[in-house]
Amino acid sequence: MATAKTKQKILTVFLELLEKHPYEEVSLQLIAETAKVKLSDLRRAYTSKLALVEAFAESIDAAVLDERDEGMDDQPARDRLFDILMTRIDALADHKEAVRALKTAADEDPGLALEFNRIAIRSQKWMLVAAGIDLSGAKGTVVAQGLVMAFAKVVATWLDEPDEGMPRTMSRLDKELDNGVSFMKRLNRLEGMAKGLRKFIKSASRRGRSRNRARDEDDFTDHTETPMPSEQGA
Repeated sequence: MATAKTKQKILTVFLELLEKHPYEEVSLQLIAETAKVKLSDLRRAYTSKLALVEAFAESIDAAVLDERDEGMDDQPARDRLFDILMTRIDALADHKEAVRALKTAADEDPGLALEFNRIAIRSQKWMLVAAGIDLSGAKGTVVAQGLVMAFAKVVATWLDEPDEGMPRTMSRLDKELDNGVSFMKRLNRLEGMAKGLRKFIKSASRRGRSRNRARDEDDFTDHTETPMPSEQGA
């Protein structure tokens, strides 16, 4: 198993290469040569370039969770999420060109975009947890997917933001979170309707089974032959 030091060295080299080359040109061979490690050591550390992207996302997740401001705990959920996502942008700042290369690669390759999306959903679930919005099950995945799409728009704005104060980025995040609040209200209404429908179907099913049992009992009574007098005396 590769050491933590070797894994970090390889990840750092990968990100540095992305700052200078398109994603598709950053081969495993190039990574190994630049990091001055054997291919076998690279294989033990990371099974693929996608594994390196995943490790990068996880490192950003950890940085955000470490920087989480507990003083925001008494603030509205929307404000907490805004703070968390801006912290994520700050954590990405040192790797801006690498992020640009990854975005370009995803824009050009739908299959790769799906793989990146899978990684991003996991990251955004952690961002929701960090913001104190702990959703589970299908609803949690739907919300995380929506957040992935919203944050992608924020990142696109950030990549072209010339001002270090990031006013356009923050404005875009504000807009996307407002849209997210509206989406959550619609989702909650749909969830309430779905629960009501499931309750109605379950109740109707129980009533239907009760009627069927009663009808079966009536049919059984109607079709039971009355014994003949001679049989009764036997």
